[in-house]
Amino acid sequence: MKRKLLHTPEGVRDIYNKECARKLILQEHLHELLRKYGYHAIETPTFEFFDIFSKEIGTTPSKDLYKFFDREGNTLALRPDITPSIARCAAKYFGEEEFPVRLCYMGNTFINNSSYQGRLKESTQLGAELLGDNSVGADAEIIALVVNALKTAGLREFQIGVGHVGFFQGLVQAAGLKEDTEQELVELISNKNFFGVEELADSLHLPSNLRELFSMLGNLCMTEELLQKAKDLAKGFPVILGALERLGQLMHVLSYYGVEKYVSIELGMLSSYHYYTGIIFAGYTFGSGEPIVKGGRYDQLLEHFGKQAPSIGFAVVVDQLLSALSWQKIKIPVRGNGTLLVYHSARQAEAIQKALSLREAGAWVSLVEWEEGKSREDYQAYAKRMYLQELQFIEETSSCGDV
Repeated sequence: MKRKLLHTPEGVRDIYNKECARKLILQEHLHELLRKYGYHAIETPTFEFFDIFSKEIGTTPSKDLYKFFDREGNTLALRPDITPSIARCAAKYFGEEEFPVRLCYMGNTFINNSSYQGRLKESTQLGAELLGDNSVGADAEIIALVVNALKTAGLREFQIGVGHVGFFQGLVQAAGLKEDTEQELVELISNKNFFGVEELADSLHLPSNLRELFSMLGNLCMTEELLQKAKDLAKGFPVILGALERLGQLMHVLSYYGVEKYVSIELGMLSSYHYYTGIIFAGYTFGSGEPIVKGGRYDQLLEHFGKQAPSIGFAVVVDQLLSALSWQKIKIPVRGNGTLLVYHSARQAEAIQKALSLREAGAWVSLVEWEEGKSREDYQAYAKRMYLQELQFIEETSSCGDV
């Protein structure tokens, strides 16, 4: 029984020593970048009323939520996603604000994934939300911020795929797809089975222009020429055309930021979050099978909480990003200038004063009383295990010295 208590439940893990130090440093660097862009920190509760994440909101399915009850019988849920909580806060605290609001956050999310998926059930997200701005400029700011966040983390090779909810929705409307056919199309796209997509489109006997637009769902990198061709084909389909024009405008503004080389248009991009209404995106790099960052525009989410405010945001999945950095052998420098101060009991007062003085000067100091039977080599090994670079002894009868 005691050994069993040493283990964590499936889907969660301990983070300690240098890994934890690297994670904290990475989070601080990213948070500092968000502050430079004018985003203000906000914290929301780890659990909320279940309705914050309900089917009507369009977030994680109920079966994947951790649900429980409070003393009054209210159904609560551990947050699977922080954006709906930010939307609730914005409606509550910035309900009368007519200008854009920039908020950033960091916290853990909880999704009760199937054991067969091999994913963590608890992960850390760090993100930003730009609320109350429906412009292409807002879309571009968020995506430029994502690129700079990944560069700040140390990545040099990554790609942000950008799509638009309206392209897929417009295809479904124009083709008059029934719900079951639409779901079949979603599954084909999600599985990257674009041959299956073309077969499905052929079976629908669509007009040639619409048929060709369906074939573009498999293009993972739309060139400017292909985008213009798609616009020509979409004339007569206003929802599709609107999505394509927005994507073109976005790439134009991103060129002002100088980040367009990291961004590609992917017309087949989908999201499991149904509250997205416009631009959606996800970031990938080597060493991570899952997105390291994801986000999009949600122009109607805040209406569920009583405020009309078109918005866009993103979340960096910190655990996935750390895994990718490790796989690519990109180091996060960990400050290791701590001191292990070992003293004999007779000189405890001197040792404490010495430690206080060093800490006042900015050093990290761990105090340890000398144990009989231990050697200097034992303390040297201990300092190494604790990542303390300097070792000092306050001897029983002599002044302290570096060893």
